[in-house]
Amino acid sequence: MAAAARFFIRGANSKLSITGIGNGSQSSFGGTLVKLSPCSNSRTKTQRRHAHFTFQPDPERTQYGPTQKMNLFQSVTSALDNTLATDPTAVIFGEDVAFGGVFRCTVGLRDKYGKDRVFNTPLCEQGIVGFGIGAAVAGATAIAEIQFADYIYPAFDQIVNEAAKYRYRSGNLFDCGSLTIRAPWGCVGHGSLYHSQSPEAFFAHCPGIKVVIPRSPVQAKGLLLSCIADQNPCIFFEPKILYRAAVEQVPVEPYTIPLSQADIVQEGSDVTLVAWGTQIHVMREVANMAQEKLGVSCEVIDLQTILPWDVETVCKSVVKTGRLLISHEAPITGGFAAEISSSVQEECFLNLEAPISRVCGYDTPFPHIFEPFYIPDKWKCFDAIKKMINY
Repeated sequence: MAAAARFFIRGANSKLSITGIGNGSQSSFGGTLVKLSPCSNSRTKTQRRHAHFTFQPDPERTQYGPTQKMNLFQSVTSALDNTLATDPTAVIFGEDVAFGGVFRCTVGLRDKYGKDRVFNTPLCEQGIVGFGIGAAVAGATAIAEIQFADYIYPAFDQIVNEAAKYRYRSGNLFDCGSLTIRAPWGCVGHGSLYHSQSPEAFFAHCPGIKVVIPRSPVQAKGLLLSCIADQNPCIFFEPKILYRAAVEQVPVEPYTIPLSQADIVQEGSDVTLVAWGTQIHVMREVANMAQEKLGVSCEVIDLQTILPWDVETVCKSVVKTGRLLISHEAPITGGFAAEISSSVQEECFLNLEAPISRVCGYDTPFPHIFEPFYIPDKWKCFDAIKKMINY
């Protein structure tokens, strides 16, 4: 149904066009806000919402060679460019990737490497992933793009029942480990029900795949290249609100960041804050607020890989601090914070000074106008810290 709706929206005879609110130009998908508007001469004014976080770049990494200023979507493009240049079997495919994709992550790659290596697919997520599985089994490095993580569900069966189990069911005679699935992920300030979801927990229940979410351009390139090189199917969720908002000095040459290894972004002694993707920047602000207003020292951990996740790093931190707050945008019930909470409780029960706290999205569909009330912002997280400290 969603694919059919998008087909009619894109049709030549359609009376709708895509307009980027960020700069007001037609077919500009790169802005942080996107809306559907009638093709008319009316000048509708739409206010742009302020982001619920402030992006904090990491220190420049010079160990990987020369760097260049890139935002997150450019760092993804750089990783894909590196892969196509060094791996003759690599192919990139998905809806609209040939012209650069709705977020411009593949811009210029078809012209550089040819239409046989960067090409469009029909509006069929199940077909995109199914094709990727077949290409990977045949020996190609297959990089599939799902236009939005919200539309990955039609491909759920292919990912969970085929890609994740291919090696196991064949007794390691065959595998599709060279398959990587990219998808824009998370809230963006305007996306409502079908362009804001964070579905990582659905796939965290599935052995045989890896799930990765970066927080910044540097992490995005290194982790994406690690996913592409990994010999297991990987799902790489990209925080779309960071595509343009996040800018760093990114190494030009290829480099990798280890999967299943959490990153301690900030050391602390009183509370452990665990998150991933965009929420890391919320946690960094919360840590600063806790230090300034409460004198509380927070350790901030970016999980980076959701499956398999780094239990050891998180538990070592909780043993030190005695308190744990986990935050993500997805609904709280059955969210991945529950898995982290359960594991830490089992491993660190005698070290806990307060109940583990989860600050997450509500158990409702993702709202549009009420998004500011839905997201787990810094004030909700700060309140949770105060309760833990005063427990």
